[in-house]
Amino acid sequence: MKLTIYTDYSLRVLLYLASKPDVTATITEITEYYDISRNHLVKVVHNLGIHEFIITSRGKNGGIRLARPAEEIRLSDVVRKTEPDMDLLECFNPKTDNCVISPTCRLKSMLYEGRSAFMAVLEKNTLADAVRPIAQAKSGQAARVNIARLKR
Repeated sequence: MKLTIYTDYSLRVLLYLASKPDVTATITEITEYYDISRNHLVKVVHNLGIHEFIITSRGKNGGIRLARPAEEIRLSDVVRKTEPDMDLLECFNPKTDNCVISPTCRLKSMLYEGRSAFMAVLEKNTLADAVRPIAQAKSGQAARVNIARLKR
């Protein structure tokens, strides 16, 4: 499974804003920070505003900021609102399912279960979890392992 660039950029915008909660950022600032396309980011920011993840304001002192605390933004919500679909195979959608083995195939249920597990991990994590320094991560063991890798 691979997330779209659109979702990637959406998460990047939110991570940037969560890491600077007291600052109103600009699209230009974020595009320069990540070295990504301004045109794409404008569309992403517009969509994030529509879905009320961010607040946008125009004008000389305008910019973007999170609409609510990072602790209240579930990563699963962001992915659901930015991914066009989560169909790993054509058979996930009855309208596009033309697979001849669909009625007897067990692979679909296994992949569906994998997708559900992926979304369950995102469901239990918030934007705040994603920007928390490694040393403060929820899982102390995982943090120690990651820090050890970084020191190598």
